[in-house]
Amino acid sequence: MKYYNTDHVLPKELITLIQKYIDGGYIYIPKKQETYKAWGENSGTKSYLSKRNQAIFQRFQTGVSMFQLAKDNYLSESSIRRIISQEKRRCLDTCSSLSQNHS
Repeated sequence: MKYYNTDHVLPKELITLIQKYIDGGYIYIPKKQETYKAWGENSGTKSYLSKRNQAIFQRFQTGVSMFQLAKDNYLSESSIRRIISQEKRRCLDTCSSLSQNHS
């Protein structure tokens, strides 16, 4: 979130109008809905975690234990269980939507 001095970005009339409601305070102005990005989209974190979770699931499917996955990824076993559960659901959703499209 950026800080702007209103004297540099808003017309004097608008500043005077706002001062009728808030005199000398801070105001948060949210982004327009069409420019809003979800968590992790700007930094790439969302994409990184998705790829990491897919890799964890693939290794689990090849027989790597949850304990080893937790150790290798510096996560708790409960986090690994959650990731595997989410990836199974995602896989089932993808598979079922593919089979519906081919019907």
